[in-house]
Amino acid sequence: MDIAVRTMEDLIRLKVCIIIPTYNNSKTLRRVIDAVLQYSSAIIIVNDGSTDDTPTILKNYPRLVQIHHPQNSGKGLALRNGFKKAIEMGYHYAITIDSDGQHFASDIPSFIQSLQEEGSSLFIGSRNMTQEGVPKKSSFGNKFSNFWFWFETGKRLEDTQSGYRLYPLQLIPKKYFTNKFEFEIEVIVRSAWRGILVKNIPIKVLYDPAERVSHFRPFIDFTRISILNTVLVFIALLYIKPRDILLQIKKKGLRAFFLENVLRSEDADFKKACSIALGVFVGIAPFWGFQSVLVLFLAHVLKLNKAIAFAFSNVSIPPFIPLIIYGSLLLGRCFIHSDKPLFLNNSITFGAIGDSLAQYIVGSFLLATLMGLLFGVVGYVLMLGAKTMKSKNYE
Repeated sequence: MDIAVRTMEDLIRLKVCIIIPTYNNSKTLRRVIDAVLQYSSAIIIVNDGSTDDTPTILKNYPRLVQIHHPQNSGKGLALRNGFKKAIEMGYHYAITIDSDGQHFASDIPSFIQSLQEEGSSLFIGSRNMTQEGVPKKSSFGNKFSNFWFWFETGKRLEDTQSGYRLYPLQLIPKKYFTNKFEFEIEVIVRSAWRGILVKNIPIKVLYDPAERVSHFRPFIDFTRISILNTVLVFIALLYIKPRDILLQIKKKGLRAFFLENVLRSEDADFKKACSIALGVFVGIAPFWGFQSVLVLFLAHVLKLNKAIAFAFSNVSIPPFIPLIIYGSLLLGRCFIHSDKPLFLNNSITFGAIGDSLAQYIVGSFLLATLMGLLFGVVGYVLMLGAKTMKSKNYE
């Protein structure tokens, strides 16, 4: 059976449509539509306020579903409206393909094959960014985007900016922050946070400077993307990563979590001990309200075990807080003398508060350092001991 016919049957059976967002790409639009029609007639075209010959061209395709924006609103909104229409029409998946001619409709079967093999996932076409003709700004932008996707999700992709994708419409988020180019970053990050598999598949790409029209505005759009990534990083550090660790603890139980992520982690014992030390240090140091964010950020930067560091940062649980504060004040008094330290007498003045605050801050950093080292060393010794006992049992 011809591959185009078989793909068309699979698209119908799996309830997959093709969405083509377009804005002032009249040079290539007709070619893109005709190429896609070889594989499917379930096409939704979103004309995002084009001011060229796009409306005239689209009149030649009256049987195709068309959405016309009265003015340009951004690629993100065009895709969102395309998704909404596809869901209304009963489709479960949508393949998006750009109208600037850089993508090949002949790669549609690759998306269908991946869908059949992997199940409901979000697939992104991975372009060869090293081939001749690829604009340097596109290559840099892709590397920049790949890094932040990894930072925000912990997952690595080769291409996060390709517009050639397959979306599982029932699984991806329904509400978004963005409407323009940065939407394609937001949707994959937030989908990954939902537990949806986000995966690259190889595709062909064509960059023809004589035909291709890019609407990416380097300064404005790069700024918008940077702002979005800043927001996503804060959400990841404040909510997503702590949530994932707590869910693991809840699912496995504290003992199983500790055994799996500490004793049985693939990380080296020294790295795990350093992760323990970091967690205890941040948990005791005076970073109230920012401990989770800080420990995950530092663990990420230092390439330590985030689960271990986060777990041990919770050393400052309510029953221990009075002991931590008292111990910090006692250590602080060794360096900052005061006859009336706070919490140790009944006379609380602004001067006493100032003296005691200084004592507490200095003492807490000292206590955090000492306890971090102690926990790290003890953890390292225990892990070595456990390995020694395990090896003896095998003998």
